[in-house]
Amino acid sequence: MADRLPDLTHLALPGAEIAVRVTPAARRASVEAGDGVLRIAVTEPPEDGRATAAAQAALARAMGVAKTRLRLVRGARSRDKVFRLD
Repeated sequence: MADRLPDLTHLALPGAEIAVRVTPAARRASVEAGDGVLRIAVTEPPEDGRATAAAQAALARAMGVAKTRLRLVRGARSRDKVFRLD
C-alpha cells in the first residue's frame, strides 16, 4: 500500500456512506481525495472480488477503522463503489 495515505478520519462516522472510484490492476496502490471524488488505486486484478477487497482495506486504513466495519453497499462489479461504515 502507499506510504502516505490521506487522513480520512473525518469520514469515520457511524452510518456514513463513502463513494469511491476504484482503479484495479494499477502500477502503484494509492488513495487520493480531491474534487469531491475519492479515488483508490489497487494493484489487485478485478477478479473474484480481489480489487474490491483491496480497496476496502485501503479505505479502512485511511479512515483509521477496522476493515470489517466497512460494508459494500453498491458496486460489487463496478469501478464506482459505495461503502457504509457500520
